[in-house]
Amino acid sequence: MTHATEGSGQPPYLRIAAEIRRRVEQGELGPGERVPSTRHIAREWGVALATATKALTQLRLEGIVETKPRAGTVVATPTTPTRGKRPATPTTTPPGPSAEPDLSLERIVRTAVDIADAEGLSALSMRGIAARLGVAAMSPYRYVTGKDELILLMADAAFGEQFYPATAPDGWRARLELGARTLWTLHRRHPWLAQLSSLTRPLLLPNLMVHGEWSLSALDGHGLDTTTLFDIHVLLYSHVQGLAVHLEREAHAAATTGQDEDQWMDSRGDALRSLVESGRFPTFAKVVSSFDDGYDLHLDTLFELGLKALLDGLAPVIEGRPPA
Repeated sequence: MTHATEGSGQPPYLRIAAEIRRRVEQGELGPGERVPSTRHIAREWGVALATATKALTQLRLEGIVETKPRAGTVVATPTTPTRGKRPATPTTTPPGPSAEPDLSLERIVRTAVDIADAEGLSALSMRGIAARLGVAAMSPYRYVTGKDELILLMADAAFGEQFYPATAPDGWRARLELGARTLWTLHRRHPWLAQLSSLTRPLLLPNLMVHGEWSLSALDGHGLDTTTLFDIHVLLYSHVQGLAVHLEREAHAAATTGQDEDQWMDSRGDALRSLVESGRFPTFAKVVSSFDDGYDLHLDTLFELGLKALLDGLAPVIEGRPPA
C-alpha cells in the first residue's frame, strides 16, 4: 500500500519522515513506542528498504526517534537533548561526500551491528548502512566486498566484546560454566549470531576461537581422547546456540504478527483447549491444567538448567570415573 503525502515535490524518504513526525507530534506515537520498522515502511509506502532506512535516519538526526537493541526504533523520550531540533532546511540527501573522510571500517561494522541488534539480520543491507552513515551508497564497498564479508566482520567484532581473566578459576567445571555463560551473554546481546552458521559449518573467526580455546583448555589434561574432548566442546556450544536461535526467531515473529508470545498463545486458546480435552494426552493435560497462570518459558532459566544437566552428566566422562 502506498501513501499520498503532502509535499509531493520532496524525495520519498522525506515525505515518509514527515508522516511519522506528524504521528509523534499529534500523540499517535508516544515516547518509547516503536515506530514502523524499515520493512514495515517499505511495505506500507511501497518503497525500497534503503529509502525506509533514510527516512528513519532523518528522524534520528532530528532527535525524533532513537534506536534501542531488540526494541528497534522507538520515539525518543522528551529528555533526549536533540528532540525537536529539526534542521531549518531539510536536505534532500543525508550528509554527503564531506562526511566521508570520517568513514572507516570500524564505523561500518559498528553501524551494521547496531542495525542487526535493533531490527534483525534480515534488515541489513549495504545501502541501508550507507544511508545510516550519511554517505554515498557505494562508499562502504571501499572497505568491504559485500554483505557476506561484512557479516563475518560483525560476528568477529561481537564475539570479541568479552574476554576471559588471565587467571582461570579452579576446576574444569567452573571454567566451562564461565565460558558457556560468556557465550550466552554475547548471544543475548546479539541474537543474530545464532543464525550465522550450523555446527557442521562453523565460523572460523579469531575472536570466536578465543572462546573455543577457553573451553578446550578447560577440558585438556583430563585424559580424554581428542575426539571426545572436541565432541564435548561442540556439545556445550550447541547448547548455547540451540537456545539462542529462538531469540531472533521470537523477535522476527513478534514483528511479523504484531503479537508478543503471550498474545500469540492467547490467540491459540481454542486449539490448546481442544488438545487438553481430547483425552488423548492425559499427562500433557494434567501438567497444563496445573498451571495457575499458564506456563512462562524463560530461555535464561532453560540455559542454566540445561548447562547444569550437561555438566552433571559429563562429569564422570571428564573425571574418568564410572557413572553413578
